[in-house]
Amino acid sequence: MLSLSGERTDAKGIIQEKSNSNNILRGTSTLKRGFAHMLKNGVVMDVTTVEQAQIAEDAGAVSVMVLDKLPSDVRKAGGVARTASIRIIQDIMDSVTIPVMAKCRIGHVYEAKVLDETNVDMIDESEVLTPADEHHHIWKWDFTTPFVNGARSLSEALRRIEEGAAMIRTKGEPGTGNVAEAVTHIKKVNDELRTIKSIYDSGDDQDLIRIAREFKVSYDIVAKTAKLGRLPVVNFAAGGIATPADAAYLMSLGCDGIFVGSGIFNADDAKERARAIVLATTFWNESDKVKEAQKMIDERQSMLGLDVKTLELRMQDRGGLA
Repeated sequence: MLSLSGERTDAKGIIQEKSNSNNILRGTSTLKRGFAHMLKNGVVMDVTTVEQAQIAEDAGAVSVMVLDKLPSDVRKAGGVARTASIRIIQDIMDSVTIPVMAKCRIGHVYEAKVLDETNVDMIDESEVLTPADEHHHIWKWDFTTPFVNGARSLSEALRRIEEGAAMIRTKGEPGTGNVAEAVTHIKKVNDELRTIKSIYDSGDDQDLIRIAREFKVSYDIVAKTAKLGRLPVVNFAAGGIATPADAAYLMSLGCDGIFVGSGIFNADDAKERARAIVLATTFWNESDKVKEAQKMIDERQSMLGLDVKTLELRMQDRGGLA
């Protein structure tokens, strides 16, 4: 029997399923993916404080992602990056009315369980944090809370979806203010989608079977994706998005929404930049409105961008083996 979980209106449905060893509460796939669909055409903003979360809500963000440090600060601080303070997460949940997400480390089942118990609206198994397991991701079907995962290619995206991810985002290169990698990833996914779509339309099942083996996923998910001509879950862009034009460009490439991190709160014009990026994401196909959004920001006050080619740490590569 379906019900809503938690005291907050979080669109999380649960269903009780008995296994041989214990009872597990699992969120239904329909409601998990449905929650992600509710965020389409919107902006999710990384925040570290209640004040930043309130700025994001006032700017029109559809959700906030709570971190201990913004991605650019993670780069500077070094060391081990872990999930955010539960007290900060709860303070932010109490201070805003929009959904609240939080990150856990790749493969860290118990960070995810703690966030599940905290009743966040979505968990991001994120390469921004230091991976706990370089070779295995969390089996997300066992959680009530929906998950989002990063991907740089179609094969990576489908593996995460088979593990239970309700949303995919391009990994990009977070904390750089450089949108180049996010663009590369979404274009690669789009190219691979066109390839399997054409194979599906030709009726060549053997080629789809070969691709499924190469991708290390089931034939069923490859065939379903090929038939749709797109991912079977919502796909957001992320990594290095710092301006309204960045956001509009990625939306024009077929993304369903935008994740924005350090590019906003490391800029002196954070409030204006947040509103401008939301405006450009909403009206991405109206160039005059994107121009007005771009006029709202001062590039002299934006975060200094980093050349991805010279980075010692490439976060996008984390978790790519599994």
